Amino acid sequence: MPVTYESLRADPEVREMIAAADEQMKAIGYTEHGMRHARIVAGNAGMILEKLERYGERQVELAKIAGLLHDIGNLISRHSHSTTSALLAYDLLRRRGMPIREVTRIAAAIGGHDEQENAEPTSDLGAALLIGDKADVARERVRNPQMAAWDIHDRINYAARDTKLEVSPETKSISLDLTIDTEIGSVMEYFEIFLTRMVISRKSAYLLGCDFRLVINDVPLL
Repeated sequence: MPVTYESLRADPEVREMIAAADEQMKAIGYTEHGMRHARIVAGNAGMILEKLERYGERQVELAKIAGLLHDIGNLISRHSHSTTSALLAYDLLRRRGMPIREVTRIAAAIGGHDEQENAEPTSDLGAALLIGDKADVARERVRNPQMAAWDIHDRINYAARDTKLEVSPETKSISLDLTIDTEIGSVMEYFEIFLTRMVISRKSAYLLGCDFRLVINDVPLL
């Protein structure tokens, strides 16, 4: 029986690894990187390939699995977490009987997803994962209850009142549409911390044969 996203999402070992990774992030003051984030990224990555209408069901499933496991390396350290996530995912998936060809594709996608570590999309699977990850901007990720202690990442995530990731095979475009409360975080602050993410999202969309569009408060910026 093939390894599936749903079987892994219900797997106690996977759930514990994601929870442990999120505890590490919480301890160093990072935004939420737990099951919520993993589920959102998995959904985004799968949706991108599905909407482009040229990928089979199994390819969509692999994108969702990559999204689910992409941050498990944080349970060891935030530093080089894309590499450790890939190694942990490789071992976990092989032990569950996933074919080596599928495992290597997932590991490569995960290993190249962190823009702070010179991420580069090298496959359709990796490109979908990169865009899906960078598109998770949401106030639910902020867990520091003291607004006065927020850093710029907290403010921008909390300022995001609505986030929509849309894929149009007709216009060959992938769009991230954000509604930001500018009384909490400015558009310039968003660019300050997210510019590298948008650059890698554009590269990823190009690999998928699409343009990448960023819209903030109904104003097209990319």
